[in-house]
Amino acid sequence: MRVSKFIHLLATSALLLAAPVLAQQTAAPATTPAQPAAAPAQAVKASAFRITLDPSLFKDAYTGRVYIALGSESGRGEPRQSMGEWGGGSQVLAIPVDKMPPGAVINVDATALAFPKSYADIKPGRYRAQAIIKHSPDSPNPGRGPGDLYSKPVLVDFTPGTGEVVEFTPTEVVKERPFRETDRIKLVEIKSEKLSAFYGREVKARAGVYLPKNWVDDPGKSYPTIYFITGFGGDHKSIMFMSQMLPTDGSADDVMLVVPDPLCELGHSVFADSANNGPRGASLMQELIPEVEKRFHGAKDSSRRYVTGISSGGWGSLWLAVAYPDSWAGCWSHCPDPVDFRDFQRINLYADHANMYRDEKGERRPLSRNGDVVSLWYDDFVRQETVMGPGGQIHSFEAVFSPRGPDGKPLPLFDRVTGNVDPKVAKAWEPYDIRLVIERNWKNLAPKLAGKLHIYAGEVDTFYLEGAAKLLQKSLSDLGSDAEVVVFAGMPHTIYPGGLQSMFKTIAERHAKDK
Repeated sequence: MRVSKFIHLLATSALLLAAPVLAQQTAAPATTPAQPAAAPAQAVKASAFRITLDPSLFKDAYTGRVYIALGSESGRGEPRQSMGEWGGGSQVLAIPVDKMPPGAVINVDATALAFPKSYADIKPGRYRAQAIIKHSPDSPNPGRGPGDLYSKPVLVDFTPGTGEVVEFTPTEVVKERPFRETDRIKLVEIKSEKLSAFYGREVKARAGVYLPKNWVDDPGKSYPTIYFITGFGGDHKSIMFMSQMLPTDGSADDVMLVVPDPLCELGHSVFADSANNGPRGASLMQELIPEVEKRFHGAKDSSRRYVTGISSGGWGSLWLAVAYPDSWAGCWSHCPDPVDFRDFQRINLYADHANMYRDEKGERRPLSRNGDVVSLWYDDFVRQETVMGPGGQIHSFEAVFSPRGPDGKPLPLFDRVTGNVDPKVAKAWEPYDIRLVIERNWKNLAPKLAGKLHIYAGEVDTFYLEGAAKLLQKSLSDLGSDAEVVVFAGMPHTIYPGGLQSMFKTIAERHAKDK
């Protein structure tokens, strides 16, 4: 149905992990200047590429990652726009670089990280080639983040190892996609003092707001407010779509819907304070929510404030309910990311000799499925993220749950080559294991969470998240909680329509007397 199609789209999109390989400025054969593609006859021969950091665009030394994206000759859109797509996308060659001066030339050749094919295995043929420089400080999506640099696509005849080099100097700049306001859809954007202090630069907190049908600009009014936390890849602009999936039976007419932006450079913040992403939860609760509710006469107190979400946002919504139990009147969490780390997509992170790539029988671990058919394998998924760099789903988990290492980066949960889990890092993840957090703090949380928790999962979840939901279900039951935790037979990774309808009905009935 419409709800599930949209939410599934939000819950699926992007990729990640960095392997420290520095660019080398080695001697190279004669080069061919890149020319914009116009006709097949203009294709230039290529087996490697050079990317120059335009001195007019770089005032300081650059540390980050550069890419060459190879798209099919007949493909739609620019090759950069499909980099890192789960299960597909452009062929990518990537070079992580460290402190390269303005004007530096970076060679992208056989030494580059590559996905889905290694450099040597790329099929010779005609491609549209595009150079990209990751330059956005806040976006996890290389080539699509505001401030990223890219070249115009060039038609090339690519053959590995033949010696021809094509040069690029990316000067095109990715622009911020505009937020289009309407009479009911509004943007709230503020400087987050907390996040700005953490990063040492200005960082903004943003939210998309959908005003109630009967909204009036009256400071004396107060509207029940729902905060929707999007899945991985979604942001505050998702309010445009969310507003189209509200119930039409009148139960949503007097409710304000807010979609805060969860994205950061390292992925999805899930609005949890962390060593790597900073005080994301505190910024939401103490800065953004008060501003939203003041500006548009929202909940103003916890008895009228609700939180919901899907996938990474399902985890985030449940985390917010548990971490700030006095701030919410209810939580509806749909297909959350792992809520019990004894079943992290079927992996017990606390087990001896845990491995992300192989199960106890030595079989490859799947990461996603379509029905009974595996659509992604864990090792392949991580290999793609290693090429794309920080910002993908698995690295996003580490950015939230892991301590910061001596190099200033999140400690990796597991060895990227072998898949072996580091037990010390897994132990350090315990403060974010929602099941453990609830069990260890149940005496204090029990009265504060009573009647508030509604958690839905699918028996055939696309990303194998049902196991953790079942473990949490048992734990809550053993604790004597009245939480509603349901795993539905035949349901994949999606919003549960009945839960969505129940949420709006419950809120409408609870606040009917306010009208």
